[in-house]
Amino acid sequence: MRFAVQSRNDDLSNELMERAKTYLTDFGLIFDDAEPDVVLSIGGDGTLLHAFHRYKERLDEVAFVGIHTGHLGFYADWKPAEIEKLVISIAKHDFQVIEYPLLEVKVEYTNRNQSATFLALNESTIKSPEVTLVMDVELNGALFERFRGDGLCVSTPTGSTAYNKALGGAILHPSLPAIQMTEMASINNRVFRTVGSPLILPSHHNLVLKPVKGPDFMVTIDHLQILQKDVKSVHYRVAKERVRFARFRPFPFWKRVHDSFIDSND
Repeated sequence: MRFAVQSRNDDLSNELMERAKTYLTDFGLIFDDAEPDVVLSIGGDGTLLHAFHRYKERLDEVAFVGIHTGHLGFYADWKPAEIEKLVISIAKHDFQVIEYPLLEVKVEYTNRNQSATFLALNESTIKSPEVTLVMDVELNGALFERFRGDGLCVSTPTGSTAYNKALGGAILHPSLPAIQMTEMASINNRVFRTVGSPLILPSHHNLVLKPVKGPDFMVTIDHLQILQKDVKSVHYRVAKERVRFARFRPFPFWKRVHDSFIDSND
């Protein structure tokens, strides 16, 4: 089995990275930064987002596992003191692989017959650089509303506990093949109206945003910020690809929610 390690690059994370490399190679595993079967993410949820985007071309072949060196995260199951236990489990192949949905983001442009497609593990947002965002929101080819406000966020179920939650969105169990759209400070008065509520869309539904005002937008894909110019439309749907995690022991999702937001002792 081949493995790679993504570190947050603080002292503790780098120390654990070197220990993990030593332990795993001693057990006969091969360190392969280019084509790993398992990727250890040592840090926090942000570290795992970096690892995901680093290996997004190998999602069918790679499984991720997280060690948290800060607060407990939704992607990091293991504590630093458990590194040896984790290494033994990896060496014995004592784990199962679980899969979660991803978000596909496709941007189409007005001045060229081209498009750009991205994958998000957590969410994608869209904002106007300096003015109010004005977007027509289409669901399955039909106009649903004209949005005016600061921006829109479209998240995966695993990303529903991140920025989406801060915007008042629902927390979705990651086994659900769905995406969620939440509003950022929408303008609602006697003239302009939006639904004013998060929308949860199943995998067979499509969400399309079409600019009404201004062709240039700041689009985020997880932690990445990309200025998109001459935008004709932005298409969102549940991706065909899925992210894979190596699960070594039960860690129920709702316990993670409880420990992270209600009663964390980490």
